[in-house]
Amino acid sequence: MIIAKNDEAKRSKIWTVVTLVSSVLIVLIAVFLLTKLFTTNPLEGTWEDEDGSYVLSIKGNNSLTVNVPALAEDYDADIKMDYVLDKDEKTVTIKMNEAEVKKAVERSDGMLTEETLDNALSSVTTTFGYSVDRDTLTLTEREYGEQMLFTKK
Repeated sequence: MIIAKNDEAKRSKIWTVVTLVSSVLIVLIAVFLLTKLFTTNPLEGTWEDEDGSYVLSIKGNNSLTVNVPALAEDYDADIKMDYVLDKDEKTVTIKMNEAEVKKAVERSDGMLTEETLDNALSSVTTTFGYSVDRDTLTLTEREYGEQMLFTKK
Protein backbone atom coordinates (compact mmCIF):
# COMPACT_ATOMS: atom_id res chain seq x y z
CA MET A 1 0.00 0.00 0.00
CA ILE A 2 2.64 2.50 1.01
CA ILE A 3 4.75 1.62 -2.01
CA ALA A 4 1.73 1.98 -4.30
CA LYS A 5 0.97 5.48 -2.96
CA ASN A 6 4.52 6.54 -3.86
CA ASP A 7 5.23 8.02 -0.38
CA GLU A 8 9.02 8.33 -0.38
CA ALA A 9 9.36 9.30 3.34
CA LYS A 10 7.41 6.26 4.60
CA ARG A 11 9.27 3.97 2.20
CA SER A 12 12.58 5.32 3.50
CA LYS A 13 11.56 4.66 7.14
CA ILE A 14 10.47 1.10 6.32
CA TRP A 15 13.72 0.44 4.45
CA THR A 16 15.73 1.78 7.42
CA VAL A 17 13.84 -0.47 9.87
CA VAL A 18 14.23 -3.53 7.64
CA THR A 19 17.95 -2.88 7.20
CA LEU A 20 18.46 -2.35 10.94
CA VAL A 21 16.57 -5.52 11.94
CA SER A 22 18.37 -7.68 9.37
CA SER A 23 21.76 -6.29 10.45
CA VAL A 24 21.04 -7.06 14.10
CA LEU A 25 19.95 -10.61 13.18
CA ILE A 26 23.12 -11.19 11.15
CA VAL A 27 25.30 -10.02 14.05
CA LEU A 28 23.42 -12.20 16.57
CA ILE A 29 23.71 -15.29 14.37
CA ALA A 30 27.43 -14.66 13.82
CA VAL A 31 28.03 -14.29 17.58
CA PHE A 32 26.05 -17.47 18.28
CA LEU A 33 27.98 -19.50 15.70
CA LEU A 34 31.35 -18.23 16.89
CA THR A 35 30.59 -19.02 20.54
CA LYS A 36 29.35 -22.51 19.57
CA LEU A 37 32.48 -23.08 17.52
CA PHE A 38 34.98 -22.09 20.20
CA THR A 39 33.28 -22.92 23.50
CA THR A 40 31.69 -26.34 23.01
CA ASN A 41 33.21 -29.57 24.20
CA PRO A 42 34.38 -31.50 21.11
CA LEU A 43 34.23 -34.81 22.97
CA GLU A 44 30.67 -34.53 24.23
CA GLY A 45 28.46 -37.40 23.15
CA THR A 46 28.40 -41.20 23.14
CA TRP A 47 31.39 -42.99 21.63
CA GLU A 48 31.78 -46.72 21.00
CA ASP A 49 35.17 -48.44 20.76
CA GLU A 50 35.88 -50.11 17.42
CA ASP A 51 36.40 -53.41 19.27
CA GLY A 52 33.15 -52.99 21.17
CA SER A 53 35.01 -53.21 24.47
CA TYR A 54 34.09 -49.72 25.73
CA VAL A 55 31.30 -47.20 25.33
CA LEU A 56 32.09 -43.70 26.58
CA SER A 57 29.24 -41.31 27.36
CA ILE A 58 30.95 -37.96 27.77
CA LYS A 59 29.06 -35.08 29.31
CA GLY A 60 29.99 -31.41 29.39
CA ASN A 61 30.28 -31.20 33.18
CA ASN A 62 33.63 -33.06 33.33
CA SER A 63 31.99 -36.41 33.98
CA LEU A 64 31.77 -39.45 31.79
CA THR A 65 30.32 -42.91 32.04
CA VAL A 66 32.28 -45.90 30.83
CA ASN A 67 30.23 -48.93 29.87
CA VAL A 68 32.20 -52.15 29.74
CA PRO A 69 30.06 -54.75 27.93
CA ALA A 70 30.26 -58.41 28.90
CA LEU A 71 32.67 -57.83 31.75
CA ALA A 72 31.44 -60.85 33.67
CA GLU A 73 29.01 -63.41 32.26
CA ASP A 74 26.62 -61.15 30.36
CA TYR A 75 26.97 -58.36 32.93
CA ASP A 76 27.56 -54.82 31.65
CA ALA A 77 29.12 -52.36 34.06
CA ASP A 78 28.49 -48.61 33.94
CA ILE A 79 31.15 -46.71 35.87
CA LYS A 80 31.07 -42.94 36.30
CA MET A 81 34.45 -41.27 36.03
CA ASP A 82 35.84 -37.75 35.92
CA TYR A 83 37.88 -36.14 33.17
CA VAL A 84 39.86 -32.96 32.59
CA LEU A 85 39.86 -31.51 29.08
CA ASP A 86 42.61 -29.18 27.85
CA LYS A 87 41.55 -27.78 24.47
CA ASP A 88 44.81 -25.87 23.97
CA GLU A 89 46.99 -28.97 24.35
CA LYS A 90 44.27 -31.24 22.91
CA THR A 91 44.53 -33.63 25.84
CA VAL A 92 42.00 -35.36 28.02
CA THR A 93 42.85 -36.94 31.38
CA ILE A 94 40.43 -39.61 32.58
CA LYS A 95 40.50 -40.30 36.31
CA MET A 96 39.16 -43.28 38.24
CA ASN A 97 36.42 -42.46 40.72
CA GLU A 98 36.94 -44.95 43.57
CA ALA A 99 33.53 -44.32 45.14
CA GLU A 100 31.81 -45.14 41.83
CA VAL A 101 33.89 -48.32 41.44
CA LYS A 102 32.74 -49.46 44.88
CA LYS A 103 29.12 -48.69 43.96
CA ALA A 104 29.48 -50.70 40.74
CA VAL A 105 30.88 -53.66 42.69
CA GLU A 106 27.96 -53.48 45.12
CA ARG A 107 25.43 -53.30 42.27
CA SER A 108 26.91 -56.38 40.62
CA ASP A 109 25.87 -58.69 43.50
CA GLY A 110 29.25 -60.39 43.69
CA MET A 111 29.81 -60.76 39.95
CA LEU A 112 32.58 -58.15 39.95
CA THR A 113 35.46 -57.24 42.19
CA GLU A 114 37.32 -53.96 42.49
CA GLU A 115 40.39 -55.63 41.00
CA THR A 116 38.40 -56.80 37.96
CA LEU A 117 37.09 -53.29 37.35
CA ASP A 118 40.51 -51.71 37.91
CA ASN A 119 42.02 -54.06 35.33
CA ALA A 120 39.22 -53.45 32.84
CA LEU A 121 39.44 -49.67 33.20
CA SER A 122 43.21 -49.35 33.41
CA SER A 123 43.53 -48.73 29.67
CA VAL A 124 41.20 -45.71 29.79
CA THR A 125 42.42 -44.10 33.01
CA THR A 126 45.35 -42.04 31.79
CA THR A 127 46.11 -38.91 29.79
CA PHE A 128 45.32 -39.05 26.08
CA GLY A 129 45.86 -36.78 23.16
CA TYR A 130 42.58 -36.56 21.29
CA SER A 131 41.55 -35.98 17.72
CA VAL A 132 37.99 -35.69 16.46
CA ASP A 133 37.38 -36.19 12.76
CA ARG A 134 33.67 -36.13 11.90
CA ASP A 135 32.27 -39.19 13.71
CA THR A 136 35.61 -40.69 14.76
CA LEU A 137 37.39 -40.00 18.04
CA THR A 138 41.02 -41.05 18.30
CA LEU A 139 42.58 -41.23 21.77
CA THR A 140 46.35 -41.54 21.71
CA GLU A 141 48.05 -42.48 24.96
CA ARG A 142 50.68 -39.86 25.78
CA GLU A 143 53.22 -42.22 27.29
CA TYR A 144 53.29 -45.18 24.88
CA GLY A 145 51.46 -43.84 21.83
CA GLU A 146 48.83 -46.59 21.72
CA GLN A 147 45.63 -45.52 20.00
CA MET A 148 41.98 -46.24 20.69
CA LEU A 149 39.41 -45.47 17.98
CA PHE A 150 35.81 -44.64 18.82
CA THR A 151 32.86 -43.97 16.57
CA LYS A 152 30.00 -41.68 17.55
CA LYS A 153 26.70 -43.39 18.29
